[in-house]
Amino acid sequence: MVWTEEDVSNLLNAVDRGNPYGKRDYAILLLVTQLGIRDSDIKNLKLTDIYWDKNLIEFTQLKTTQKITLPLLPEIGWAIIDYLKSGRPTTDSPYVFVIHKAPYSQVQKVGNIVARYQRESGIKVESGNQHGVHSLRHTLASRLLEQHVALELISGILGHIDINSAKVYLHTDIDGLRQCALSLDREVDYE
Repeated sequence: MVWTEEDVSNLLNAVDRGNPYGKRDYAILLLVTQLGIRDSDIKNLKLTDIYWDKNLIEFTQLKTTQKITLPLLPEIGWAIIDYLKSGRPTTDSPYVFVIHKAPYSQVQKVGNIVARYQRESGIKVESGNQHGVHSLRHTLASRLLEQHVALELISGILGHIDINSAKVYLHTDIDGLRQCALSLDREVDYE
C-alpha cells in the first residue's frame, strides 16, 4: 500500500506538537516518513546514534545487523531537539524515544503511533490494506523512484542488504514503466 502525499501530510498534521507525547510522536513519524527507518530501529535508537556535529544518524539495524548512516535532515533534527528539550521525561535511559510513565523504558510499538494518528486524521483504509510503518517505508521508496532516484540508493536508504529487496517498489512506478514500453503499432526488427 502506498500512501498519497495528502495522507502523509494529514498524518503528520494530526499530531499535537504542543504536548510531550506529540513531540515524541512527531519526531518518530518524521523518521519513518522521511528516512524510512524500521519500527525496531526507531525503538532501539540511542542518543549516541545521533551525530549532531555531522548531521548524521548512524546505527546498526536490528533486522540486518548492518550499520547504516543516514542524514539528519533539518526538520527531523529540530523535531528531536524539541522532544529532548521540551517533551522527554528526565531519565538516564540511553534510548531517544521513551514511554512517558516510569520506569521510562524505550517505546514499544511505532506501528501503534502510526495507527493512532491515521485514525485521528480520518485517513480511511480499505479492508485488507496495510497502512502502517512498512507501508510508509514503501511510500518513501515509491516517491524516491518517481523522482528518478537510483534503485541502489533507495535500497541503501531503506537499509536493504540486497538490492533485490528493493525491487518490490518497481511495480509502483507505473508511469515510469510506461515510458519504457515499446509501442505495439511499431514494427520491431529482431534480426
